[in-house]
Amino acid sequence: MFDEVKDYYGKVLQSSGDLKTDACCTDTDLPEHLKQAMSKIHAEVASRYYGCGLVRPQKLEGMRILDLGSGSGRDCYILSQLVGEEGYVLGIDMTDEQLDIANQYIDYHTEVFGYKQANIAFKKGYIERLDELDLADNSFDIIVSNCVINLSPDKEAVLKEAYRVLKPGGELYFSDVYSDRRVPEALVKDPVLYGECLSGALYWNDFLNLAKQCGFKDPRLVEDRPLAIDNAQIETLIGHINFYSATYRLFKLDNLESACEDYGQSVVYQGGIPHHEEIFVLDAHHAIEKGRHFPVCGNTWRMLQETRFKPHFKFYGDMSKHFGIFAGCGTNIPFESSQSGTNATSNDSSGGCC
Repeated sequence: MFDEVKDYYGKVLQSSGDLKTDACCTDTDLPEHLKQAMSKIHAEVASRYYGCGLVRPQKLEGMRILDLGSGSGRDCYILSQLVGEEGYVLGIDMTDEQLDIANQYIDYHTEVFGYKQANIAFKKGYIERLDELDLADNSFDIIVSNCVINLSPDKEAVLKEAYRVLKPGGELYFSDVYSDRRVPEALVKDPVLYGECLSGALYWNDFLNLAKQCGFKDPRLVEDRPLAIDNAQIETLIGHINFYSATYRLFKLDNLESACEDYGQSVVYQGGIPHHEEIFVLDAHHAIEKGRHFPVCGNTWRMLQETRFKPHFKFYGDMSKHFGIFAGCGTNIPFESSQSGTNATSNDSSGGCC
């Protein structure tokens, strides 16, 4: 599908207005600091944006970031501002027309941002073959991607390469499109459905299993929304399948557990992360208010304690005593007899995990 995708995004689409659905072109409400960052992006770069939201993980100052499928460079140029002059952003894309636009405006944005030298670069390549670009193991703090992995014919290779080049404690933080069931092969081969980020979408449960197989043991959903197909022809072909735009964060941490295991631990957010001073949102189930003890599972503990977020938290407890699964995690003990007695008491405690 490489050639079809190149043609669709290089020749067929000339602006975001040419898209036939909203699958690959919707920004959620942006906070003021991101609106300001957006306002500095050159109009031509912004007009060739085809993402499904703005990927925006927290605490980016000084980070080395890799953007998979960077297109015209819009997200890269926003991230360039957020990492600061000491950080670095590298965009990878396979489409010449998109790369030409991205590279054309490096000097423009360097001047607009007030930097002495550029902290951004773009390379032509395939997101499945990062080894061909001489990207070293453990060389990036964060990888982002915006409505691109669904376009890859080899999603397993993408995730494996992402895991390889991430530093320990780093994360893949990305938005993409998912389906509520597997898409029939005949529809996958349709170039318009594929180019519109629909028929290449993974069934959500296949994605979760694939991520775990590639080393990302505990994928965390950050936010999601249903997609609308406002095109009668496309609706006729694929309207029986529901699609969702979703943002996940996948941490590179060894030996994460397969479920939310309770060790009686908690954390207290101390603030200090720019633009997230009062509440830190790890994922859809963890909005951690500043100054308040927040019960967490062992995996969440490690996602905060073994990553760039550690300086902003106080940590209580350890992993020496196990209390079972967090209540409400969806993997509680199934046996009817466990609903009474001491085991029920231990599992009824509320906590921060889903």
